[in-house]
Amino acid sequence: MAEEAARQPGDDAHPLLPLVASELRLSIGGREIIRDVSFTVGSSGRTVILGPNGAGKSVLLRLCHGLLQPTGGELRWGGLTVARAREQQAMAPQHPVLLRRTVTGNLLHVLRVKGVPRGERQGLVDAALQQAGLADCGARAARTLSGGQKQRLAIARACILRPAVLLLDEPTANLDPAAVRGVEELVRAVAAAGTKILMTTHDIAQARRLACDILFLNEGRLLEHSPATAFFASPQDPAAARFLDGGLLG
Repeated sequence: MAEEAARQPGDDAHPLLPLVASELRLSIGGREIIRDVSFTVGSSGRTVILGPNGAGKSVLLRLCHGLLQPTGGELRWGGLTVARAREQQAMAPQHPVLLRRTVTGNLLHVLRVKGVPRGERQGLVDAALQQAGLADCGARAARTLSGGQKQRLAIARACILRPAVLLLDEPTANLDPAAVRGVEELVRAVAAAGTKILMTTHDIAQARRLACDILFLNEGRLLEHSPATAFFASPQDPAAARFLDGGLLG
């Protein structure tokens, strides 16, 4: 049975927490992708949706961001509808889509679209590049960056206006260990600056490093929700225990 993660001090002050899902369902072509998922996320830290490939993790993340509409149940962010809450969120997909511009140009484009006054833009860009470890890359064409640099740029672009929530879908998939380290350091920095992180991964080691609480998903069902320390020390669901032991889930 899924467990509600412990709330932390300051949760009530967050504009979009708690995130509450009630009997959430999604069917596509007659196939159930998300099955009666209910949870409350009140942690002000980093929430990781963990599970094997095909568990429905990315679909659940898209539902939380409003990119997909549920066929049943409800999602609310701090009492707001998903549509209303999306104005205070940003999402970085697994495969970043970068504009045919420089690294700086990608960031400036966001600020222009959002109507940030011209005089404020460069300072925001410089701060974002510094935080992402890309201060020396501003003049480079974004599409010439390495995979890890592209992902850090995508996160910097999503976070340049400090959203209340950042959603990340498998942010280090197919990256080498050095690139993974750089992305994870950026995720920690973004969270430390006050942005709530909700991310997916199938990487158990990464979840151990980053998660404050775990939503364990398998075959579209939420099997466990608990603080990360408790989940990894003693998972309550048998499928979660098998997954942590390296077993295959059917």
